Amino acid sequence: MFGARAASIPVMNPGLRYRGRFAPSPSGPLHFGSAVAAIASYLQAHSMGGEWLLRMEDLDQARTVAGASNAIIEGLKSLGLYWDGPVLYQSTRVTAYEEALGQLIHNDWAYPCGCTRKEVAGRPYSGTCRHGLPAGRKGRSLRLRTDAASYQFPDHIHGVQTQALEKDVGDFIIRRGDGVPAYHLAVVVDDAFQGITEIVRGSDLLDSTACHIHLQRALDYPQPAYAHLPVVTNAAGIKLSKQTGAKGVANDSPEDTWLRALSFLGQELPPIRHSTETIRDWAIAHWKLERVPRILSAR
Repeated sequence: MFGARAASIPVMNPGLRYRGRFAPSPSGPLHFGSAVAAIASYLQAHSMGGEWLLRMEDLDQARTVAGASNAIIEGLKSLGLYWDGPVLYQSTRVTAYEEALGQLIHNDWAYPCGCTRKEVAGRPYSGTCRHGLPAGRKGRSLRLRTDAASYQFPDHIHGVQTQALEKDVGDFIIRRGDGVPAYHLAVVVDDAFQGITEIVRGSDLLDSTACHIHLQRALDYPQPAYAHLPVVTNAAGIKLSKQTGAKGVANDSPEDTWLRALSFLGQELPPIRHSTETIRDWAIAHWKLERVPRILSAR
């Protein structure tokens, strides 16, 4: 276990070739908020002369919509965004997640928890089952042990971030009560498997990053770099999603989507806009991550 100290955070190995990724959940078509994340991660990867990978986070079958993966793929193609290598589907990776869970259990990082969501909602986990299931309880989920370490990591947009996991989050779930590997576990296992060197994603996941670093250390994985983008919201200030009625970008002109995305990301707009490819190639050459605004959400 880690001691009660400020965690020393390694940076990305400068000798590694850059590898970025876009990892949407196929719960609907590619909407503007997702397109912003795809465009930003694509531009960062290609401006660094690296690779850009595509992963479908389709483990949660209750949220997965039939045909959504293909709709997202077609939306990316309409924007001129093409990925390196095959698409990775999390639904094909269950064995890898189970192996990681087995490693964590063997090394006493993980333990069964019998608490319900209602019992722990809205507050850090108190550790009720950390030293064994209370009498009459059955294990429902698996949790990862945290400790008093204060995690610091550099974010390339927001600067140095600090989080005390034990105090702010508590031991967190890595396998749900229904047996499905949790998001935290799956994303960490897949980022390591795909050799991702930097993760460019929405700032709604900024508070999850310390959990991911903790898991990376427990599994002896390398730590990627991070950059968290402002989140696109609707008129009510709610993050764009299928649940909030966000429409697919396939309904818009791809050139207009590119210009809106670049403007949202604080980038200079191209003087020549003959085609999607013209805009894309100009944007790669002129991409500046430091110009992305630090606000956590924007319309």
